[in-house]
Amino acid sequence: MTIDLDPPTVKVDPLAPATLGPITLRNRVIKAATYEGLTPKGMVTDELIEFHRQPAAGGVGMTTVAYCAVAADGRTSPGQIQWTDETMPGLRKLTDAIHAEGAAVSAQIGHAGPVAAAKYIGSPALGPSRAFRMTTQNFSKPASAADIARIVEAHANAARRAVESGFDAVEIHFGHNYLISSFLSPKVNKRTDEYGGSLANRARFALETARAVRDAVGDRIAILAKLNMDDGVPGGFWVDEAIQVAQWLEQDGSLDALELTAGSSLLNPMYLFKGDAPLREFAAVMPQPTKLGIRLVGKHFLKEYPYRDAYLLEDARQIRAAVTMPLVLLGGITGKATMDLAMAEGFQFVAVGRALLREPDLVNRITEETHNPGLCIHCNKCMTAIYGGTHCVLRVP
Repeated sequence: MTIDLDPPTVKVDPLAPATLGPITLRNRVIKAATYEGLTPKGMVTDELIEFHRQPAAGGVGMTTVAYCAVAADGRTSPGQIQWTDETMPGLRKLTDAIHAEGAAVSAQIGHAGPVAAAKYIGSPALGPSRAFRMTTQNFSKPASAADIARIVEAHANAARRAVESGFDAVEIHFGHNYLISSFLSPKVNKRTDEYGGSLANRARFALETARAVRDAVGDRIAILAKLNMDDGVPGGFWVDEAIQVAQWLEQDGSLDALELTAGSSLLNPMYLFKGDAPLREFAAVMPQPTKLGIRLVGKHFLKEYPYRDAYLLEDARQIRAAVTMPLVLLGGITGKATMDLAMAEGFQFVAVGRALLREPDLVNRITEETHNPGLCIHCNKCMTAIYGGTHCVLRVP
């Protein structure tokens, strides 16, 4: 299906100020959470600050720091930021720098669950059920009731820390088969207790976490969640269940907005990104035996999907029709045409990832009417740059 990029008359200007919960953004464009790879010792660096300062200076309404683990066993890499006393001064320096550019700043908070590797966290990765994960070459360990309670409270503590360090918002990670998303997925979650089986049970962890975060911070900051619409694998979490979960989250009133995403870091990572699968580049930066595995069978795991602008819109429309809460459209937002399309379709915000890696000043150029067709070619080679600092490989620093 082709997406019509000539929408009806747009009544909402994506570049005008907008309210998000208790905060006001200077426009409706959010820099999406894209893993930065710029904290090798788990501390804020000048490079991380500059990574977010550039799109802030380039005009976005809000930038999102990814990914801040709520617990030590929730990291996907050893250098990931955690919410500790040691990281707080650096986080305050970061938020001050973004505010100085006139933008707001959000922190993505979450627990990696089965996406984590045992060698990084010093223990088996948590998941809803025991299963072997090809991505980490480890078995995941079923999370106990005590683990779930601990991680719910860890999200609440992370949100409190976010307030203390000057963030304007937090984005709770309910996507990509990270821990809470893995509980939502019937393919990954094989539990038979109150956190498995029916959709109501599988969604319990997400609802408890969102409520705990809201109770912890009230209306001091905005609260978003990044929700999978489709795991991208047969038998996984799909849009029909995502609609119901979105409705439950809306009824609970714990969130100010939902950002809609797709794909599984465990099972089908390229399903989110669309475009080229840079197998050769991935193999080049991976250690053995992963390097050999990518060369031999990588095309079966890193699949290629045709790219088109606004490629998540078809699924997102179904969520839009089912809830009234603010929604953020992600996926192939490359310029003014796709921003206008999102507004015409009833979305309140757009999230931009790769296009801002290529052009951090994208919003300013649109505002000044000097923006030509976007420069991002969706080669996805930026994905392979995360191990030395995420950047567009085609952009001269």
